Amino acid sequence: MSRIAKKPTYLLHKPTGQARVRLGGKDVYLGKFGSPESRARYDDLVSEWFARSGDVRSFTLTVDDLVLLYMGHVGEHYRKNDEPTSEVNNVRVALRYLVAKFGRTLAHDFGPRALKEVRQAMIDAGCVRTSINRMVDRVRRTFRWAVADELLPVRVSQALDCVSGLREGRTPAKESDPILPVSQHFIDAVQPYVSRQVWALIQLQILTGARSGELLPIRGADINMQGAVWEFVPRSHKTQHHGKRRIIFLGPKAQAIVREFLKADLQAPLFSPADALAEYRAALRAARQTPLTPSQRMRKPKLNPTKQPREMYDVVSYHHAIAKACEKAFDMPPELRDIRETIAKLPESERESAKKRLQAEASAWRKKWSWHPHQLRHNAATELRREFGLEAAQVVLGHASANITQVYAERDSEKARGIMLQVG
Repeated sequence: MSRIAKKPTYLLHKPTGQARVRLGGKDVYLGKFGSPESRARYDDLVSEWFARSGDVRSFTLTVDDLVLLYMGHVGEHYRKNDEPTSEVNNVRVALRYLVAKFGRTLAHDFGPRALKEVRQAMIDAGCVRTSINRMVDRVRRTFRWAVADELLPVRVSQALDCVSGLREGRTPAKESDPILPVSQHFIDAVQPYVSRQVWALIQLQILTGARSGELLPIRGADINMQGAVWEFVPRSHKTQHHGKRRIIFLGPKAQAIVREFLKADLQAPLFSPADALAEYRAALRAARQTPLTPSQRMRKPKLNPTKQPREMYDVVSYHHAIAKACEKAFDMPPELRDIRETIAKLPESERESAKKRLQAEASAWRKKWSWHPHQLRHNAATELRREFGLEAAQVVLGHASANITQVYAERDSEKARGIMLQVG
């Protein structure tokens, strides 16, 4: 015979004077003992508990507990090529604001007002509006996942969906700077300070409009060299999880660049930091003007060096190479280039204030003089749109919607001026 569930008892918590009910081995506090509010809360909880066949997880689950469970799901779900994607860290950053303010709150008590408090914390931290909207959506996604997994009642997720996103010009949150194409002068300036491999990647991005993450792993095996235009199919790309196929077309100019780096091993990455380092060291040896000493000739390389160059650039190392080249090309002040070394020379009492000042100055300098490889995609989009129209730019960039291409392709103001010169 099945056991009949016993109705949980309305109890007094003597140290605090609060009413409590014990569900699933955990106490849920209801407010002042004997008050109508605590009685109503007790009736609601017990009714829901019986309706859910005694499943008490939704009544005892705290926000801290929920975040731990969800991050376990995120680590398994957001993966490509058996590696975690950047979304894992994006979710982690967003949920820090949630945990900091409401970690000990019962998850089923988290509502729209609490979500707005979390959003305000993001505004106070100086996050830009578009990033805040994305982070708030990741918080909502956490609760939607809990509802889908029957950890929370659906009303929790439905209530959070009522909080609309921040609108431009109607919020104190600051706006992000638009991403613009890189001036050709800024691109040419870094050439003497980057390796042959990095410069080739820069040129390929401009010619193809590809994302850096798509180009960096390119191998000979990934390229179909039949026909006048080669086709490169990336092993991993941004919309892969949506079941979409991405083809990057390589015209004559791009083919000429790729040919310089083709290898006998078709599975080897074409653009390798290890190759770049080997070429750099060979150039140093060729430029050496003094002969090696006997001890230098006898010196053997370490069998297991602690730091070895990778066989393939990743997005971070590629960006870092360009950022360092910008610092050299545009003469970044030495005190800003290595802040840690700069403040180490100062008295202890001055270091904290000097660190903040130098970091602000370094950030302002990089904003003016440095550029990011993602901007090269905007260069390609703008040129494609100017020469061949929006639809052609959409196809080459691999966008599902022309509206997305509008973000990348800067409008050709010269055409607008020519038209208005005739009709205006």
